[in-house]
Amino acid sequence: MSWRQRVQAAWLQRGPMACALLPLAGLYAAAVRLRQALYATGLRRRERLPVPVVVVGNVIAGGAGKTPTVIAVVQHLQRRGERPGIVSRGYGGRRHEVPHEVQPDSPAAEVGDEPRLMARRTGVPVVVGADRVAAARALLQAHPDTTVIVSDDGLQHLRLARDVEILVFDERGAGNGWWLPAGPLRESAARRADLLLYNAPVPSTPRPGFVATRRLGDAVPLAAWRAGDRQGLPLPQLAARRVLAAAGIAHPERFFAMLEALGLRPERLPLPDHAALDPLPWCGWDGDVILVTEKDAVKLDAATDPRLHVVALDFEPDPAFFAALDRLLPASSAPAR
Repeated sequence: MSWRQRVQAAWLQRGPMACALLPLAGLYAAAVRLRQALYATGLRRRERLPVPVVVVGNVIAGGAGKTPTVIAVVQHLQRRGERPGIVSRGYGGRRHEVPHEVQPDSPAAEVGDEPRLMARRTGVPVVVGADRVAAARALLQAHPDTTVIVSDDGLQHLRLARDVEILVFDERGAGNGWWLPAGPLRESAARRADLLLYNAPVPSTPRPGFVATRRLGDAVPLAAWRAGDRQGLPLPQLAARRVLAAAGIAHPERFFAMLEALGLRPERLPLPDHAALDPLPWCGWDGDVILVTEKDAVKLDAATDPRLHVVALDFEPDPAFFAALDRLLPASSAPAR
């Protein structure tokens, strides 16, 4: 295992490594609670935008499903008649200090792979920046018809006032229940939120919430995917082929396991989260088909290998989740306005 995998494995139990890091976890927790208290008492001011804000985030380090949740929420808002926009830090990209709108030709190395994917999947304006308030104001200035802002991974960005908070958990739940770096928690697992969504078949904590179903789409040739196609080869048709599955995501084993559940036996190529893919890590492999995630595909602008196929993750929260979200949104953001 890589060092990242070893640390994440240690976060699932209270073993020697986690126990050794407990003093640092205490310091981290104290700093987080002090910052929260400054905002709670008004000593630090929250900034409110002229449109409703929906924040999607998590309290556990690592990918818990924020990006697919943001995409699902934005697509629901579009169906509702809203004109949403997205703000994101743009992790993995180089443009952070000055807000920057993601363009169709923006390299993932500049704006981040997840913002580029969100822009592609939703078609809405996406602005990246370390300061979510500045990014949101830049988005509203460039797109004054925006009716609601969705903040990707903005739960801890307390300066941005929000109307709805969506807290996402995955199968790990709260891990070993300890704060970073002794455990995976960025803040308390009991943190209040308006909606809890489990990116898992069943809830992974005692807290009530909604669940989401995950399934893989077709294997779409990279060139066709770039053109906007989502129809390709059903994955079970690749069961008899020699397949390489590459994934530069937080938990690549999830991708591999979902492929295997459909009858494939891929050779696994786990990559670091947000891996640059330069040079291409599968050079020299002589099999039939290379499967990559959409998060990796946005970084393959120059790739021409005909074996490359993109597999989308289709993410569908329980319909009751969207009904609850609609009830929480301010009346001023309704289409009837």
